[in-house]
Amino acid sequence: MRQFRPKPTLFLLTLLAFTALGCQLASVLPANQSSNLNTVEAGTTEPQQVDLVEVDAPAQVTELVTANLETQFIEVYHRVNPAVVHIFVFDEDGFLLGTGSGFVFDQAGNVVTNNHVVADGREYEVVFASGERRRATLRGADVDSDLAVIQVDSLPADVQPVTLGDSSQLQVGQFVIAIGNPFGEAGSMSIGIVSGLGRTIESQRVVAGGSFSIPQVIQTDAAINPGNSGGPLLNLSGEVIGVNSAILSTSGANSGVGFSIPVNAVRNIAPALIAEGEYSYPYIGISMYPQAFTLRQLEALELPPNGVFVSGVTEGTPAAEAGLIGHNLSTSFTANGDYIIAINGEPVRNSDDLLSYLVFETTVGETVELTIIREGEEVKLPLTLGERP
Repeated sequence: MRQFRPKPTLFLLTLLAFTALGCQLASVLPANQSSNLNTVEAGTTEPQQVDLVEVDAPAQVTELVTANLETQFIEVYHRVNPAVVHIFVFDEDGFLLGTGSGFVFDQAGNVVTNNHVVADGREYEVVFASGERRRATLRGADVDSDLAVIQVDSLPADVQPVTLGDSSQLQVGQFVIAIGNPFGEAGSMSIGIVSGLGRTIESQRVVAGGSFSIPQVIQTDAAINPGNSGGPLLNLSGEVIGVNSAILSTSGANSGVGFSIPVNAVRNIAPALIAEGEYSYPYIGISMYPQAFTLRQLEALELPPNGVFVSGVTEGTPAAEAGLIGHNLSTSFTANGDYIIAINGEPVRNSDDLLSYLVFETTVGETVELTIIREGEEVKLPLTLGERP
């Protein structure tokens, strides 16, 4: 049985409580906005008038907070929802395999979605918010980022591509909006906040020696459920800041922890999928220790607190050609290999930092400079990036 658990009252009270603690919404939102929050779906009514709320600031200064969020949420929904599509995936015999979400990327009819939405399909149908249907073809897919692009022959007259934001400017606590088709309920909208930044989730592709990770993933408490996959995560300006991809749940339903692929990855990857059908990632050819080392352990090795242990180097890779050396801490806890502390002068605190820099700041064939500590000495090591296998 499908359960609906709307909690607008609780959400409103929570928001007002935060405001009373000094959250100055008036400084970041237009002055005519209200703090009344609702879930909006297709067929919503017009925005309602809300009363101004008088709040005592910590400095005992009375302010009028006029955050008309309800109006803004409704405006974003009506502007963006026409570009959000419901994707139906079929096998070669025409049997329905599943559904998901996506959004119109450009005027050529390219639609961005998740790789896992379309991966097993042979035929695709796209349904727009107006009810108009189109057949679609797969342009390209990338397992490591969980992104894919399908294309329809034409767009309905009232559909405009989405506007892309900048995921590098996100802050924990800012409001976000998810639009998609959870459990097949087309045109559903949910709201929440950015709960965390810089998360990583494992790629669905496993290669020899382990698997790759998707960096800079956005964590949100906006309701994301099966069917939301591939739909946009938006800021209050209606800009796409992420592609909703996964939930952390043992039941398969939303539990308040959802993940969204950052839109800056879409900027890099989607054009390549459209043009080439695939995306080439820069590649070093090392493995890294996944666990964090304690300060006591690092002090014993006479190493700084932030950096990356090279645990192994794959033969025939850029790392091997550059002369990187891997540690072997399983037999002796000694610093007998390389410890990366920077790339192109940018500090590397952990493996996520290194991966993020490679994915978002470099290209295949580019020569980068690694700063490493080897046998107690700081060394600058040039390395020409290869293509991820």
